[in-house]
Parts: sequence; C-alpha cells; structure tokens
Amino acid sequence: VRIDPDGKVLSERYDYCEGRPFEQLKQILAELLEGDELTEPVQIAFTGSGGKLASEILGGIYVNEIISQSAAVSHLYPEVRTVIEMGGEDSKLILMNGSDSEANCLSDFELNTICAAGTGSFLDQQAKRIGVSIEEEFGALALKSKKPPRIAGRCSVFAKSDIQPLLNEGAAKEDIAASIFQSIVTQTISGLACGRPIKGKIAFLGGPLYFLSELRQRFIETLNLTQDQIIFPPNSHYFVAIVAAFSSL
Repeated sequence: VRIDPDGKVLSERYDYCEGRPFEQLKQILAELLEGDELTEPVQIAFTGSGGKLASEILGGIYVNEIISQSAAVSHLYPEVRTVIEMGGEDSKLILMNGSDSEANCLSDFELNTICAAGTGSFLDQQAKRIGVSIEEEFGALALKSKKPPRIAGRCSVFAKSDIQPLLNEGAAKEDIAASIFQSIVTQTISGLACGRPIKGKIAFLGGPLYFLSELRQRFIETLNLTQDQIIFPPNSHYFVAIVAAFSSL
C-alpha cells in the first residue's frame, strides 16, 4: 500500500510470492521507484512474515502485525471482540476486550505457524491438487457441494493423504473443495481458540477470507453468526499493510 503524507491511500497491490518473497519484493520496489510519480524520498514500513528481515536488509521500519492489527481494529471497529485473520503463511485468532460502552483492546491471540494447514498456501496447494484456480473457481466450486466428505485439517500432510484417495475414487471436486474449507474452519476454531469462546462481533481479515466468500460462509455457519456480528472491511486483504504504512508517517 502506498499512502501520501496525509494518509490518503494512493495505490495498493496484492501479489503471490510463489515461494520467492524477496524476489517479488525487489520487483515491486523497482517498479515503484522507477515510476514518475515519486518526487520526494519515501519511508518504507514492513509487516507480516519476513517483514522483520526485510526491514533489516533495506533499512525500513518493522511493524508487528498482531499489535498493528489489534490497534487498527480498536480504532476503526471498536465494537469488534474477535478477529479471524488468514494470511499466506499463518492464520491468527485475536481476542479483544471491551464493554458495550468502551472501545476494544488486545486481550489475547493465537497463531498457527507450525503447519501449513489453515493458511492461504494450504488452500493454494489444494486448489492446484484438484485442478482449479483459487481466484475464480475454488470458492464457486465449493458452493455446489451436496455431500462433502470429512478430511483432516490439523495437518496439511494428513489432508493430502485424505484428498488424494478421494480423487482417485472419483469423488466430486465440489465436495472435496467444500471439505477443504470446512477443515480449515474446524482447525481454526478448535486449534486456535483452544476452548475459549469466539463471541461478539467478529472481523474477518486477510487475503483468503477476502477472496473466498465460501470460506467466510463456512466460518459464519459453523459459529452460528448473525449478520450483525459480521465485520468484513472492504480493504481486508491489505488491511495490515495500510496500518504499517500509517506507522511510517
């Protein structure tokens, strides 16, 4: 995200790194710096996976994504009590405190960083496994499911061992897609919440939850959420990048 000194968002970009995050970063910065629009020195801020290393290499500032996300949610959506965020490398459950008359603040959080299951990269891998594009077909396919089988969501290796036999047996791709989404929801709720209640208004953040409406719907139905409990920011896929950019002002 690129912002001006007044905090106005000038442009944004969302890319796959294809396992080469620093090559992709180099290309993006090169394109930005070669543009004719930059007439003054710029300050760069990094956040997310690899953000600290990038800041050490390039000299920009590093913004912790948990702190920045909770601070931004507290400021922009003070009514939110739970944040479910999914990125390419990890997923997060952020719990916020606050009363009906007070803004929220960070209470606790959990991250899934041990296994790829429950992350954007896991979804990308499984979409390729069943032969569909994650951007256009994966979510639409899951909507057609009639009887999704149960697959493991705790580990990406176990999920693969469940999915491949189903494909070999001719299981419908739409049922497998729906099962993949449900496994992620189950893993997030059981693995990250660890028995703590997911309650109040819930904000959905991150690329996978932005692009895949069926994944959001799986969370909504599993948690029995009402429409007034759902907060889905229009910029949720680069929400944390906006916060990092503001931190550099």
